[in-house]
Amino acid sequence: MAVLTNPADLSALLDARYADPHTLVGMHPFQKGKTAGVLVRALVQNAVTCAVVDPATNEQWELTRTGQEGFFEGVITKRKEVFRYQLRVGTPAGELRQFFDPYAFLPTLDAQDLYLFNEGNEHRVHHKLGSHVREMNGVVGTAFAVWAPAAKQVSLLGNFNGWDARYHPMRPLGSSGVWELFVPGLAAGELYKFSVRDQAGRTRMKTDPYGTYFEPAPNNAAIVCDVDRFAWGDDAWLAARRAQAGRLDRPISIYEVHLGSWRRKPEDNNRPLTYRELAVALGDYVTEMGYTHIEVLPVAEYPFSGSWGYQVTGFFAPTHRFGRPEDFAWFVDHLHQRGIGVILDWVPAHFPRDSFALAEFDGTHVYEHADPRQGAHMDWGTLIFNYGRNEVRCFLTASALAWCERYHVDGLRVDAVASMLYLDYSRKAGEWLPNRFGGRENLEAIEFLKTTNDLVRRYHPGVLMIAEESTSFPQVSRPTSEGGLGFDFKWNMGLMHDTLSYFSREPAHRKWHQNDLTFGMLYQYAENFISVYSHDEVVHGKGSMLYKMGAWHIPQKAANLRALYAHVWAYPGKKLLFMGCDFGQSHEWNHDASLDWHLCQFPDHEGIRLLVRDLNRLYRDEAALGQRDLTPQGFRWVSCTDADAQVIAYLRIAEDERTLLLVVGHFSGATRAPYRVGVPRRGFWREVINSNSEYYGGTGLGNGGGRMAEEVGCDGYSQSLELTLPPLSTTIFKWTAE
Repeated sequence: MAVLTNPADLSALLDARYADPHTLVGMHPFQKGKTAGVLVRALVQNAVTCAVVDPATNEQWELTRTGQEGFFEGVITKRKEVFRYQLRVGTPAGELRQFFDPYAFLPTLDAQDLYLFNEGNEHRVHHKLGSHVREMNGVVGTAFAVWAPAAKQVSLLGNFNGWDARYHPMRPLGSSGVWELFVPGLAAGELYKFSVRDQAGRTRMKTDPYGTYFEPAPNNAAIVCDVDRFAWGDDAWLAARRAQAGRLDRPISIYEVHLGSWRRKPEDNNRPLTYRELAVALGDYVTEMGYTHIEVLPVAEYPFSGSWGYQVTGFFAPTHRFGRPEDFAWFVDHLHQRGIGVILDWVPAHFPRDSFALAEFDGTHVYEHADPRQGAHMDWGTLIFNYGRNEVRCFLTASALAWCERYHVDGLRVDAVASMLYLDYSRKAGEWLPNRFGGRENLEAIEFLKTTNDLVRRYHPGVLMIAEESTSFPQVSRPTSEGGLGFDFKWNMGLMHDTLSYFSREPAHRKWHQNDLTFGMLYQYAENFISVYSHDEVVHGKGSMLYKMGAWHIPQKAANLRALYAHVWAYPGKKLLFMGCDFGQSHEWNHDASLDWHLCQFPDHEGIRLLVRDLNRLYRDEAALGQRDLTPQGFRWVSCTDADAQVIAYLRIAEDERTLLLVVGHFSGATRAPYRVGVPRRGFWREVINSNSEYYGGTGLGNGGGRMAEEVGCDGYSQSLELTLPPLSTTIFKWTAE
């Protein structure tokens, strides 16, 4: 039979240059002169014979090999219309295999999907792009789709075709920029990438931006994974979370964790724990310590361990380091069933330049800005997303929604928000471009953040959105309907900076810096704040929390740290503490090693841990604390001007105004007794926390369990307490009776 295919088309196909393979291969109506029927072309790897089979009747028609390896064609005159068929292929080894032709299936995305994606409003695009095991016309296989708008041609690569770009070319879906292919019979577990040919004819092997599971470096291939099959057992947790949606003034105490270095298995080559091992061990520890949530440093796939997860290449995939996606789901599910919320660090601010990932994905700057004044991050050597491009916003918003939907996470802490808000962030004059109004605000990023926050709240009520925002940008944690960015909470970087500045000084010098303890109240209620001492404070030569304290000896450093923690847990704001800080780890955090858990055998370290445990319990149990973090009516200064004595005192007040807590911080190295502090009520004030207790590693000096108010005026009140103030201490009293 004469060759029916144009030689130029055939050459382009076999060279992986043919842009629309479905118009060439597969089954098509045929009419030439008086000959009519269907024309079938097949491109099959490792084949010497190929026949078309009607699975309904088992009729078959041999196709002719054209002389080119793996290309077959033929006209079936017995059939006048396209029908459902399979290919029966003979291999050089004499084996026969029969399968459905990938080029016999209609697109898996419809025009509405593509329209909404190009418009930036396809909120479930993670169900459309990427790889998805699904059934098409009764045939199970995997659908692949990738956005590469400037590509000249795209092919699917994997073990299933020997990583040969010729054998699974993808079709473009109109002008959408999306390339698509359904491969029947391809199941979960297959590795794959995309071969993307740019307009200059160069090819790039790229991993799937929407991939849900990846193999380790150096290959970094995506893995087909059905992430929707996990059987969840957290219905009660999710129902309670929905019921709490919008109720932010409640106890939230967060334990920040880096999964790879929290605890390791020294008896097993010092390996990190798996997701399932972590779930049990973390669940035990967090429950004992009284935290309400954990916050996990980024688990979205990343190639470089030294980035701690902040240079993401797989925005939809839990990292392979600790297990499979279903293992991560088990991790979240287990913690939920133990009453512990899970917050993830999420990184839409930048992405790395790795050649296998998003950078210059189709030969153009498709995810990032082309101009380095907009598209290059000066601090981290990474690239900045083009938030003005609809499909990029769609990609990032889908990432946020996917973590909430697929893995039931309870919150996203958005990293480096300040770098997103400002066009001149960490740039000198001439290194940035102003917005259309001549200003420095990144208007596209601002709209992206607002939209994402609103969509998370719409689709997943009760999920918390938290901003790491280090400037004074207004209304970060205010609703978008009121002109805010729509976050639920903002990290209080000012409180962290001021308190560490104060406590890092020698006690003898602190009286000149009382403002560090009091200034924060001027803006405390401008945002919904989380008081944070995060991983960023214990790396890069900054020293551990313990060694930041201004003292020479470990017992004094420990006393300072206990006083700081007791003050901050009593002060308004939700709480966050990085792992290891809660037992006063001596060394800086090392992402490649376990925490120094052995230190807990020593009273100075174990005492800090026991205090944090008791502070968490007090914070959760006392309505004057966790339930009044966000309202100024819950706080009142008693004394904040006695800088010479280095004393502050304040009240925390429950909503019913019956429950009162008095907090007295004394941060000098001397004992002050007697020291009088005014109180608003007569009666007994029970000492509920004394950071100097022997139980916490202190000297035990205190107030014998409490003090009766005396009719002696002080601090504007007609009664007061005569107290003994231990050095370097915070004491909390609760009014109990008239």
